[in-house]
Amino acid sequence: MRCLAFVLAVASAVLPAMSRAASVQSGRSIAFIPLDDRPVTLQLPIMLGTIAGRHVVTPPRSLLGHYLAPGDADGILKWLRSPDTANVSAIVGSLDMVGYGGLVASRVPGLPDYVAQFRLRQFAEAASLRTDAYVAVFGTVMRLAPTGVPNIPQTAAYWATGDTVDLIATYANLPSPPRTDEQRRYAERLRERIGGQTLNAYLGTRRRNLDVDAFALQIAAEGRFDRVVFGQDDAGPTGLHIADVAALTRAIDHNQLESRVAIEPGADELGMVLVSRAMARDAHWRPTVRVRYSRSRAERVVDPLEYVPIDVTIGKLISAVGASRVNDPADIELFVRVNGDSQSDEEAFLDAVADDVAQGRSVAIADLTFLDQKGPSTEQQALTRALIDRGLAGKIDAFASWNTDANTVGTALATAVAVGVGRHTGNYDRRAHAEFMLDRYADDYAFHQFVRPQLNAALRANDVDTSLLVPPDSIEAEDRNRAALWPLVLDLRERIFPEYPADRLTITLPWQRTFEVMLDIRL
Repeated sequence: MRCLAFVLAVASAVLPAMSRAASVQSGRSIAFIPLDDRPVTLQLPIMLGTIAGRHVVTPPRSLLGHYLAPGDADGILKWLRSPDTANVSAIVGSLDMVGYGGLVASRVPGLPDYVAQFRLRQFAEAASLRTDAYVAVFGTVMRLAPTGVPNIPQTAAYWATGDTVDLIATYANLPSPPRTDEQRRYAERLRERIGGQTLNAYLGTRRRNLDVDAFALQIAAEGRFDRVVFGQDDAGPTGLHIADVAALTRAIDHNQLESRVAIEPGADELGMVLVSRAMARDAHWRPTVRVRYSRSRAERVVDPLEYVPIDVTIGKLISAVGASRVNDPADIELFVRVNGDSQSDEEAFLDAVADDVAQGRSVAIADLTFLDQKGPSTEQQALTRALIDRGLAGKIDAFASWNTDANTVGTALATAVAVGVGRHTGNYDRRAHAEFMLDRYADDYAFHQFVRPQLNAALRANDVDTSLLVPPDSIEAEDRNRAALWPLVLDLRERIFPEYPADRLTITLPWQRTFEVMLDIRL
């Protein structure tokens, strides 16, 4: 893969510590190979382990790559064979990291399929050395859009940049095959604008990834993987991915893997989901989940970045986390809020949350009001404000409200399961839980609703592309973000968790873009 040398040079010089390692030595460790080094894929799964009193061990940070620079798959395999993982109870691993070097790397042409397949075979053999370890892996069905990279001098060697990325995404979202003469003519015009060589490279990457995913199913059929979850990354109801999902479904059926393999929307949440599943399995606990929507017919809502209604996604995530869905009061009460609620709907929703909290039930909230929103909205902000004002924000077990239906629900479910595991085993860390929850409110609410829009506006006013920042713009973005978010985080801490004084707060942009923030919060 041709990558950007400067990405390595501007990688964060100081990575905030991921968790209070000294407090999570209860029981055997879980080995975790993340999708990449973003907070949602690396930091949060480790924090869930801390909540439950479990040590989640990961490869050295230097092996995980950074944004456009791929991880060191061979180094990670060496780590998996090292004494660091000698006594783990479970191995949870990203097939994309092992095969290609991470999620972004999985979308880049160049790496032959046989190299990725060889690495997956090596991964399975290394995992088998931990004879009694549960092995759960997760992969992705390649999303339709390539990674958005601007056309700037620093990206001259990258395979697709600027408008070409948007053109490929438009082509990939067309029905496959095109259904009308107009669609066929449009597809041909897009091919001409993209360029045959570039488009063929993209299509070849899709074929490679499908072949590698099918190879992972072959390994599962041999009994090497106990659980496999494929997440369909960012793709709606039409496009090139439909045939990929159908091909994988046929392979699952052919190998009789229906009880051990699943395909579902999402990607970033799968590490958290499977780490929590492994912890619940170790605790011999299969939680029950009841889903409660904020209004009637909410279950029919479809996320524009997913290909099935949200209720299907939620059902698949409940299964993926190792839980079972019920219609009666459950171990976890999952409250799901969607757009278009009436005032009475909102009040009933909050009253139901308050009632469950008062009864000591485990409440997880997935706020999906960001769906179809073009930016910050008072509708999305209203729930977090109400939870704080009613004294509920610090009493619920889980909260999430960002990116896609699967990302949000998966985060909330995985958190609630981790909390439940901690309570069932007597290893629950209340302070670690407070840190995780404050991180969620600070990120999903304060950053995305208030700070990020202002930051983007300031940068774009100077014609800065926020999808890949380079100095001095990256330095300015870091400073602006920290200055704006810092007081909001401290205010949230004071209002939600006043019993825990802030000991340390670090705020960074983990990648050279404004899409996400990383917080290291110590209470």
